[in-house]
Amino acid sequence: MDRGKRPNKFVSSRNNKIYMDLKDVIREHTLPFLPAKSLFKAQGVCRDWKLQISTPFFAHNQSLSYQAISGVFCQNPGDAPSFISMDPKSCGVPDPSLKFLPEPVDIRASSNGLICCQGHTGAKAYYICNPVTKQWKKLPNTNADHGRDPAVVLVFEPSLLNFVAEYKLISAFPSVDFDNATEFEIYSSSEGAWKVSGEICFASKELVSRSGVHADGVVYWQAKTHGIVAFDLAKDRSQLIQGYYHHGRNTILGMINGKLCCTYANGNSIMVNVLSNIYSNTMQMHSHARTWEEKARFFIDSSVLGGINYDLVVVLVVCCNVVLFQVGRKILCYDMKTKETKVLCSAAESDVRCVSYVNSLVYI
Repeated sequence: MDRGKRPNKFVSSRNNKIYMDLKDVIREHTLPFLPAKSLFKAQGVCRDWKLQISTPFFAHNQSLSYQAISGVFCQNPGDAPSFISMDPKSCGVPDPSLKFLPEPVDIRASSNGLICCQGHTGAKAYYICNPVTKQWKKLPNTNADHGRDPAVVLVFEPSLLNFVAEYKLISAFPSVDFDNATEFEIYSSSEGAWKVSGEICFASKELVSRSGVHADGVVYWQAKTHGIVAFDLAKDRSQLIQGYYHHGRNTILGMINGKLCCTYANGNSIMVNVLSNIYSNTMQMHSHARTWEEKARFFIDSSVLGGINYDLVVVLVVCCNVVLFQVGRKILCYDMKTKETKVLCSAAESDVRCVSYVNSLVYI
């Protein structure tokens, strides 16, 4: 045998080592930052990755590392839910209609990979589920009547110390004892029970049921007439925020970089304003402090409108530096970082309701 053609065992060993080192680097520093659908695909790469991704520790790490918006769950009245992905190749759920739940449901809220739904039958129970893992939990019956279209907000913030999700569900409901007043009931997963707060917000009137947003320990809802009702979870106190940009059905609340934002369509533009000073209405006269500051403004290209009236532009979701809005039957996404707009769906109904979703492996 020609010595020049002998296999170089040293080179082969070194290449194998580089390959193994690369797999370890990807496993430790890349996999936890991927959405769940991509991770299910990655399980087929090798046995080590499959075992790693299947562990509760990895699911916990991924829920901490990946918190970008992956898409939206949409639902029309009377229909089953559906899912629109920001990137169908990497983000998705196995059962978008949530048929793994024991009854048909309406989607009410979402938070960092968890979805809150409400059943159609009996006491219309609340369910908390992870659409990726199909894990779900039925909550006990409430103490108060939350109404036909409850104003609920789900709050789940992944914690390094909690391997199983600890979350709260907050409902703002009309007081039965006082006119034009709002009360609050909170479910805590750590306590496994509902509790009606002693706080009553007398300054508020009827709330917009699906307007609730959580930002930095405070839950906010739009009032149908004027202002925003804020409920501080730690202090168990409420407040009515004035100086709110209200443009009817074209206005929604959202969260950007941990701050409350107000977004609305105005002609061919969409405005995003961030809450900067909640106490501006109590400042001294001639103070330059403002309740809201403009975060972003972008214009809708006439080619996107396709002859549709500007007044029919509806903002759907604002979070993670993206704005989802509807023009006719199209649902579009504007990225505030890249300044790019893309079409996510071209067959949406006019009265569709949407909640944002994070493709997470979080355990319930």
